[in-house]
Amino acid sequence: MKKQISEFVYACLVCQKSKIEHQKPSGLLQPLFVPEWKWDSISMDFVRGLPRTVKGNELIWVIVDRLTKSAHFIAIKTG
Repeated sequence: MKKQISEFVYACLVCQKSKIEHQKPSGLLQPLFVPEWKWDSISMDFVRGLPRTVKGNELIWVIVDRLTKSAHFIAIKTG
């Protein structure tokens, strides 16, 4: 009977779409590293899809210090 059920579920499109994936549960959460000095740990990102400025800039490069949350915003030309 188990084999028949497996074959039915394998052949059924609705069953395949609603089937839950079998994955290992994620492990315990790990604490984030807390930096000791300013600018010791930073994060960076780009903001895209902005209209072109008079100087030809289309991107903003965002650099954030993780400790103080201070940020630098740098306008960048593309191409």
